[in-house]
Amino acid sequence: MQLLSVLMPRERQFFTLFNKHASLVVQGAAALVEMLSNYSNDGKREEYVAQIHSIEHAADEVTHQTVQLMHNTFVTPFDRDQINKLIQRMDDILDLIQDTAESLMLYDVHTLTAEVRHLANLVQLSCAKVNDAVTQLSNMDNGKAILKICQEIDALESDADRVMRASISRLFREEQDVRQLVKLKAVYELLELTTDKCQDVALVIEGVVLENG
Repeated sequence: MQLLSVLMPRERQFFTLFNKHASLVVQGAAALVEMLSNYSNDGKREEYVAQIHSIEHAADEVTHQTVQLMHNTFVTPFDRDQINKLIQRMDDILDLIQDTAESLMLYDVHTLTAEVRHLANLVQLSCAKVNDAVTQLSNMDNGKAILKICQEIDALESDADRVMRASISRLFREEQDVRQLVKLKAVYELLELTTDKCQDVALVIEGVVLENG
């Protein structure tokens, strides 16, 4: 009993770190959407890219802390492989958000399409759902609600996939500038891939709930 009382606070630290990382994912998605909303302002664009970089760096630190805690903890709240996958998949989301923001600058994309903003909004919705699921993970009584959120993340990924395919099809039909076509296609794919990573997080969470609920 004494051993458990020592271990329990450390076990709870995992959920604190998960929640912190999920919050950073939400912040990163919000910064990307705000960047796109203010895209005509060159100075603002650079500020948002720097902000997203700072958020991603903070998330990397949380990931490092989680892995370190996992290696230093005898009893973990659930399977170590699932802990590692959960934090790494969440980190993948922010990596892609950063890649998207930086690609827009590096590719020198001057004009955004409605489809870029639509996909970014789907990314933001998916990230919010990831946060909703992660913050409930410390209590398996929430299992049913968590699984419902995971289904919603799956649906958002399917929406993003449809939007991306329709957007690329439209690009090939209507965009006369080949360079602009290549740039926008790459951005569409990065945004859709971000929702794929949100779905990957949902799959890990589903496994945790089904095995521990």
